[in-house]
Amino acid sequence: MKQAIERGLNLAVTVLINEKVLMPDALERIRIERTRDRSHGDFASNIAMAVAKEAKRNPREIAQQIVDNFPPIPEVEKLDIAGPGFINFTLVKNAHSQIINTIKIEGQNFGVSEAGAGQKVLVEFVSANPTGPLHVGHGRGAAYGDALVRLLKANGYAVEAEYYVNDAGRQMHILALSVYLRYLDLAGSEVSLPANGYKGDYVWDIAATLHRENGDAFVLDVESLFAGLPEDQERAMDTLIERCQLSLGKTSYDVVFDAGLNTLVDDIRGDLQQFGVTYDQWFSERALVDSSAIDEAIGVLKANDKLYEKDGAWWFRSSDDGDEKDRVVLRANGQHTYFAADIAYHLQKANRGFDLLINIWGADHHGYVARVKAAFKAMGQDPDALKLLLVQFAILYRGGEKVSMSTRGGDFVTLRELREEVGTDAARFFYVMRKPEQHLDFDLDLAKSQSSDNPVYYVQYAHARVCSVYRQLEEKGVKLAGEADVSLLTEAHEIELLTELARYPEVLERAARDYAPHQLAYYLRDLANAFHTYYNAHPFISAEEAMRHARLVLVDAVRQVIANGLNLLGVSAPERM
Repeated sequence: MKQAIERGLNLAVTVLINEKVLMPDALERIRIERTRDRSHGDFASNIAMAVAKEAKRNPREIAQQIVDNFPPIPEVEKLDIAGPGFINFTLVKNAHSQIINTIKIEGQNFGVSEAGAGQKVLVEFVSANPTGPLHVGHGRGAAYGDALVRLLKANGYAVEAEYYVNDAGRQMHILALSVYLRYLDLAGSEVSLPANGYKGDYVWDIAATLHRENGDAFVLDVESLFAGLPEDQERAMDTLIERCQLSLGKTSYDVVFDAGLNTLVDDIRGDLQQFGVTYDQWFSERALVDSSAIDEAIGVLKANDKLYEKDGAWWFRSSDDGDEKDRVVLRANGQHTYFAADIAYHLQKANRGFDLLINIWGADHHGYVARVKAAFKAMGQDPDALKLLLVQFAILYRGGEKVSMSTRGGDFVTLRELREEVGTDAARFFYVMRKPEQHLDFDLDLAKSQSSDNPVYYVQYAHARVCSVYRQLEEKGVKLAGEADVSLLTEAHEIELLTELARYPEVLERAARDYAPHQLAYYLRDLANAFHTYYNAHPFISAEEAMRHARLVLVDAVRQVIANGLNLLGVSAPERM
């Protein structure tokens, strides 16, 4: 219905553009929303007010001209002008009932649109350092990012998903050292892991594999390794890493380093696949560092006069574009910073020809946003083509108690453990129920409950209930013949369901436009609630034949839309529960 009204408005506004009443960009300002009060019609548009100032005319006068030029549309009964210039659209009585046939014809494609017009989008999400298994905090970014990718694809965007593997930074060397010291333990040397090393059981597992495959080939003298370490923990860690690199030599050190990296990247990849998340590309930071990309990016910044030299280091003028201070990109010792690698990565992404780059980061990266945006702009890129979305980590509760998470300490709940406890469906739905920037308290007890209080169970149960109705029909030998007379669907609950079904394409388009999968989750809960209320209030199988047929095609349309919506959230639609 909304699309039909939009087509009519486009035609009416085009007439006024051709008559020089409105400017050509008036078409871009057309907005149509559902009214909150049905007494004001079904839809409303503020187009007349949006263009009045530029046209130098009274908005009600423009509204009247639009109404006068609005073409006849079978679904629209009347148009009214309200308030300062709103145009209200009232649909014919049975307009919404036609949505049933549309859903039946389009099936799994119902709601899909070409709103994105093939715009190329790269969505980078999760990108957790491969220093340990994914925990429940990472799960929220995974569920949000994957749902967003699915929504964008459903709206006609050409989308690719990417994981940026941070495999070249200091944390990876700390992991390698942690694995190596555990390896020495297994080889019979008594060593203590520094307090700032990685202590999880997974480190022991990697070390055990390393020892099993290489024996004592990498054993060094422990006393010389730990002799005379600085008192400062961080400096001591860096000294240990440097000694290991020098003593082992590059080839042997790389074996230790890669043992941790490859094991954890494979673990993360498999974990995400089990969570229903796949990527088009896993991009290696180490490959970026080994190439000339960082030098090229620094060269661009120097050429654009965005860097200056101070104390032997090169600084980026990020404070010119909202950052709290300037940032080092090249240290005095000639080593680039992590920020420099990030700058190069974003330039590399832009050079791949994407129209829009979306980064989904944890909320702890809030202070990083301004400098990345500033660097992107400084390299001559359109800052509006880079969208940085922040996701609050989820706080997990079990039995009313908060569960702590510390990757280095090894005391954390992994995403795999969460999946095993509550299931992928519950985890993904709970993760996307809130706006990404809002804190999420993840209640394990609620996620596992089979009650109407559990939102994912409530939505899935609606789908299963419809499937159960059709199984009962089959068992009773009841067959549906011919076309259903959907004009019989006049009860208040039926009108509500029909209206909800008609909203689905609008919800998908808005959720993609706003990068907001939670809007779809809200919608599915509303649709499930309308269905359960209807199911409990009206008979289906026992109704008179014509009414039975109409009601059955209605609830089957509900089933299809719920299945479609759940699929976009990466959640299954079970036929039995």
